[in-house]
Amino acid sequence: MDILGTTLRICVDDLDAATTVYERLTGSTPQRFERGGVSVAAVGCFLLMSGPESELEVLRKVTATIAVEDVDEAHATLTEVGARVVAGPVPTPAGRNLIAVHPDGSVFEYVDRKATL
Repeated sequence: MDILGTTLRICVDDLDAATTVYERLTGSTPQRFERGGVSVAAVGCFLLMSGPESELEVLRKVTATIAVEDVDEAHATLTEVGARVVAGPVPTPAGRNLIAVHPDGSVFEYVDRKATL
């Protein structure tokens, strides 16, 4: 499994204000989308999320988002090393993802950019 990069996940109260700050810091244009009642802005290596506390509480447990070439390959490798896949693979606006708990208890989201049918 090749790791292509990581994204830092940040829960914010005011998505518009935070997006402006991170846009200026990174020089990147934000990509916005909604997912499960949560508003999201991807800005450079940052994933800003805002929404109901009940949704954010779950999202805060995920340490980071890890970009991989293929989520299915990541699923196989994670299983081999003793990780527990707790969600996915499922389609997302940008590809597919899964959530896994590593043997040490760390929780990560793995994503690819493969188009979903």
